[in-house]
Amino acid sequence: MAIQSNTVSDARQYLSCIVIDVKPLRYFVTLAETRHFGRAAVRLHLSQPPLSRQLAALEASLGVKLIERSPRSVTLTAAGERFYADARAILAAIEQAAHNARAAASGAAGALAIGFTMCAAYSVVPGYARAFGAAWPEVTLHLREVVSNDLAAQVLNGQIDAAIMFPGTGDRGLASRTIVTEPLCVALSRGHPRARARRLKIGQLAGEPFVLAAEEVAPTLRAAIVGHCRTGGFEPDVRFEVQLQQTVLSLVDEGVGVALVPESMCKAQLPGVVFRPLADAPSIEQVLVWSPGNRNPCLARFLELAGGAA
Repeated sequence: MAIQSNTVSDARQYLSCIVIDVKPLRYFVTLAETRHFGRAAVRLHLSQPPLSRQLAALEASLGVKLIERSPRSVTLTAAGERFYADARAILAAIEQAAHNARAAASGAAGALAIGFTMCAAYSVVPGYARAFGAAWPEVTLHLREVVSNDLAAQVLNGQIDAAIMFPGTGDRGLASRTIVTEPLCVALSRGHPRARARRLKIGQLAGEPFVLAAEEVAPTLRAAIVGHCRTGGFEPDVRFEVQLQQTVLSLVDEGVGVALVPESMCKAQLPGVVFRPLADAPSIEQVLVWSPGNRNPCLARFLELAGGAA
């Protein structure tokens, strides 16, 4: 097929016609850069006759003369100069395509979606995002804050690749490992009579109205809070049940109740809320969960960074 137009698209059309046999293009580019058949042949590890035949075949396929031969050197024609620029662009694009394919296959490029709870947003997510972005800059990391009880389902149905969540919220069939273990602390409004205390015992909260996450949202967290209240000899007076830890703190800020929250929530820094250590506080875990059947190569990179295993 003769290509008369000196454009990159025409050169690409030529490339498709030779079934992505890029050797003629590489031979021509090398000759154009050395301007000498002998030196080009040495660089290409060829003898001169095969190189001459390849260049002649290339010119015949294009229907244009690319080079002017002389005993001592090679000069590019106007068509040759243009084809040289286009051929270099094509070869560079092919190299980039090969790099992209290898990177995508290894997980060094692509996209990864990670869901997380608000508590994780104040604990491990920022550090993971920073470290992963530095290690794998060609991977687009989609971070999605999700209600706890939805996270496992989204991992299972493939909406997200992994999740950082409280354990026991529908994570059957998923692989998991603990990545955060932290104590609970007390969240009080700044005007609460016990806000000045440096440390509280759970018994001191008997009779207080509590703001808690609903059981179906975070059963592990809810069980830890209720269980600790029982060690203090009382059942918590649950006045408000909510889904988000941010809502828990917002209600505490309004002075309508107290709450036990993971220690990482202290970073929320609401002006009207104070956080106090809790004596003999139970610890709450957050786990990283993923589907063993997930074949996103980028997931393996994230699990490696987080200390997990694919």
